[in-house]
Amino acid sequence: QVQLEESGGGSVQTGGSLRLTCTAHGDNHNRNCMGWFRKAPGMQREGLAVIDSDGRSFYADSVKGRFTISQDNAHDTLYLEMTSLKPEDTATYYCAAGLPPSCRTPDLVQYGMDYWGKGTLVTISS
Repeated sequence: QVQLEESGGGSVQTGGSLRLTCTAHGDNHNRNCMGWFRKAPGMQREGLAVIDSDGRSFYADSVKGRFTISQDNAHDTLYLEMTSLKPEDTATYYCAAGLPPSCRTPDLVQYGMDYWGKGTLVTISS
């Protein structure tokens, strides 16, 4: 079992930055891929960024160049640095982990993730 807890959400103005943190507790053998996902009201959940156990990261086009995913050496903490934030980035952000068939395309990876946090709300005002 793996327990995930997100933190760092909040409200910022357009153009601002936020750093989200996800703390993982549990068996590292149950996960070789971690990622960040978000869901806005009325929208489908969207994959944003994933990182594998070798540190390779992949991003959705919507956040490429603005968001950066990283993890600590122990793979117990996952980060998402978000810059140049826009109102359309407003959503609840989730951390997830698991053993998906591939840790490459965030939108596809989400269907293979086994563990999810409860989410943290990010609100961007114009």
